[in-house]
Amino acid sequence: MSSTPCYSALKERILKDGKCLEGGILKVDGFINHQIDPDLLEQMSVEFIRRFASVEFNKILTIEASGIAPAIMLGFLLHLPVVFAKKKKPSTMDNMLTTSVYSFTKNRSYDVCCSRDFLKVGDKVLFIDDFLANGNAAKGIIDLVKQSGAELVGMGFLIEKSFQHGGEYLREHGIKVESLAVIESLDNCTIKFAK
Repeated sequence: MSSTPCYSALKERILKDGKCLEGGILKVDGFINHQIDPDLLEQMSVEFIRRFASVEFNKILTIEASGIAPAIMLGFLLHLPVVFAKKKKPSTMDNMLTTSVYSFTKNRSYDVCCSRDFLKVGDKVLFIDDFLANGNAAKGIIDLVKQSGAELVGMGFLIEKSFQHGGEYLREHGIKVESLAVIESLDNCTIKFAK
C-alpha cells in the first residue's frame, strides 16, 4: 500500500470525472491522459515534490505517451531534465538501450528504447507515470536504468490499481513507490479507493 493516503484533489476528480469500464479499466482521459488539466497536474507535481523530498535525484524519466505531461510538469517545477523512453526506435537514435514491455491496455508487447546519452552512470533517476497496474512498464524502466548504470531512486504514479499487484511487486523489490491515488477495486464498475 502507499505510505501516505490518497491525494484528495485527485481522488475527488476521479470520482467526479473518471469513468469505469468492464475489465478493470479506469478512464481518466478528460483530465489526465487525453485532455489534460494543467492546474491539477501542477498540484499533483507539488505533491510528488513533497513525497520525494527526502530523495536526491537529478533526472526524471517517464515512458511515452501518458507519462510525459506529469513528468514535464515536475521537471519544470524542479528545473530538472526529463527523459522519456520511446516506444518506437527513431531512425536517428544510436547508442541506445532497449527493453521489451507488455501493455495491459493494448494486449501486446513492444520495445522501449532510450539513448545512452541521456541515461547514464551517475544519474539518480525518478520515474513518473500516469498508471501503475501490473507494473510491466515499471519493470521495463527498471531494466533500462540497470543497463545504463544509473540509479533508480523512486517511482511515482498518479493512479495505482492495487488489485493488479504491480505496486506490491515494486515495493517487495525495495523500490520507493508513491501513488497519489490507490484504487483497491473497480468491481461492478464501482471505484473503490484504498484506505
